[in-house]
Amino acid sequence: MASTFGLLVFDWDGTVVDSAAHIVGSLQAACRDIGLPCPEERRARYIIGLGLQDAMNYLLPDLPASDYPRLVERYRYHFIAGDQAVEPFAGMVEVLAELHSRGFLLAVATGKSRRGLDRAFSDTGLGRYFHLSRCADEGFSKPHPDMLLTLMESLDVSHERTLMIGDTTHDLQMALNAGVSAVAVAYGAHEKEALYALEPLTCVHSCAELSTWLRENA
Repeated sequence: MASTFGLLVFDWDGTVVDSAAHIVGSLQAACRDIGLPCPEERRARYIIGLGLQDAMNYLLPDLPASDYPRLVERYRYHFIAGDQAVEPFAGMVEVLAELHSRGFLLAVATGKSRRGLDRAFSDTGLGRYFHLSRCADEGFSKPHPDMLLTLMESLDVSHERTLMIGDTTHDLQMALNAGVSAVAVAYGAHEKEALYALEPLTCVHSCAELSTWLRENA
């Protein structure tokens, strides 16, 4: 039986690795370091997946752009100090290994920087499963369709044969903007009600459920 999709594009933070809580904590600590109001958790979780400029505009709209480097430096300090504890969600390694063995093209579209994603690939050992990746500092941030359009063009896969898998409304809106199908995961950063509102093909609640859906539908 022929596969429905040829290219499966994964978000990283909150979809592949269980990093949302660490991102929020690092951001809150960075704000405290430089005397900024500490964002509450739900608001901080919303910006996961966005590029730096969009994240700062949403979270700290009154912060001058000249202060971004200071905040980013403190955020990176706290994130890197604890990122060895960030691990793939239970079952995700098996999901990726199975999809890779079945011959799917696998890619990552992430709000991380290239340096950050490359470090994550190395730390987790998961980079070997992905054929290509696209980061926020290499083009437009989510939910602009640039990441998906670039991946599809580079891998020569049509819109109809591409599936986006992500845990945020930014991921699902990017998929809509690019004209591709999407699967939402409800175990990450954004609440399932917000994910359902963007009408993904399905919304799964664990890696085991994701694996089953992909085996039956992808």
